[in-house]
Amino acid sequence: MTRFQLPADGLFVGRIWSPAASGPSVVTVRDGVVHDITSKTAPTVRDICEMDDPAAHVRGAEGKPVGGLDEIAANAGDMSKPHFLAPCDLQAVKACGVTFASSMVERVIEEKAAGDPKKALDIRARVGDAIGSSLKNIKAGSEEAARVKKALVDEGLWSQYLEVGIGPDAEVFSKAQVLSAVGPGAEVGLHPISQWNNPEPEIVLAVSSKGRIIGASLGNDVNLRDVEGRSALLLGKAKDNNASCAIGPMIRLFDEGFTLDDIRQAELDLTVTGEDGYELKGHSSMKEISRDPEDLVAQTLGRHHQYPDGLVLFLGTLFAPNQDRDVPGEGFTHKIGDVVTIASPRLGSLTNTVRLSTECAEWSFGIASFMRNLSARNLI
Repeated sequence: MTRFQLPADGLFVGRIWSPAASGPSVVTVRDGVVHDITSKTAPTVRDICEMDDPAAHVRGAEGKPVGGLDEIAANAGDMSKPHFLAPCDLQAVKACGVTFASSMVERVIEEKAAGDPKKALDIRARVGDAIGSSLKNIKAGSEEAARVKKALVDEGLWSQYLEVGIGPDAEVFSKAQVLSAVGPGAEVGLHPISQWNNPEPEIVLAVSSKGRIIGASLGNDVNLRDVEGRSALLLGKAKDNNASCAIGPMIRLFDEGFTLDDIRQAELDLTVTGEDGYELKGHSSMKEISRDPEDLVAQTLGRHHQYPDGLVLFLGTLFAPNQDRDVPGEGFTHKIGDVVTIASPRLGSLTNTVRLSTECAEWSFGIASFMRNLSARNLI
């Protein structure tokens, strides 16, 4: 089955697993055919992202046909066949949280409920509307936001999530380890301790070491609501687990037909289909983000923190599911076997199947394995 789709236009770069090379290859798509463009000049996606003109390199790179897009996409998870990987390699995987007013409300509810979904409905009724209306159209870090903060403190409704949502400093955290993200068609993992969790459909920026945004992809920032809700100090445990980060299908590079302004206007659709016949529809609109993507990048990378191999940056989501799945008042949570599809017209679609992290394929191909593989292929 085809695990993702790409728009007919656009210039894309990504990675596949190459059984012949026993490692990853850099690829692009031309007229529906996947081409291997790995070279000594650019043996990694990271190298392409560091170029003055990544789009020109990918457009002009010599390539060897590997197979049709649908054919390669259908091989997901089969190590004996070429299949797509997450499109980033040596870049750090970072994420910004609480960048939309609606998700701020849900994070506050998680905190007040201390990770207990049974308490969420009552708390949502008591404080959700008040906080949501107070924050509508507020620009993070503005004087108006400071006034709203004071009012909420006076009302006893202030939260650490509102601090990063409308305060001057964005929440930026490490979502996954280098090379650990999974790609389109792969299984995504939930830590077994979690009983309340959900997908998070997001735009993921590809950023060079100099802080230049060179393209974008889609991502699923798998979220354990109960774990993070118990304590913000559990954020790392809630966010970074085996197969808990999906990115794909490929990075669409900025060129004359696709720019950061297209990201600012992007619309994302989410579909979750369960083996029990359950279906959830969700949506996230970048028009409603409270911080500009360039501001989020500047808060992540700069004189205060360098990333010599660049980074990919999740921008957060408007989507916060409160639709009941089984028990009235307990909202949505995943079930094993859920199929999650995140789609955006100019970036394509990313589909993954939900499992426990302990059941997903173990992450074993790290930086040392990657370097040895590239060396054995005379690419470095």
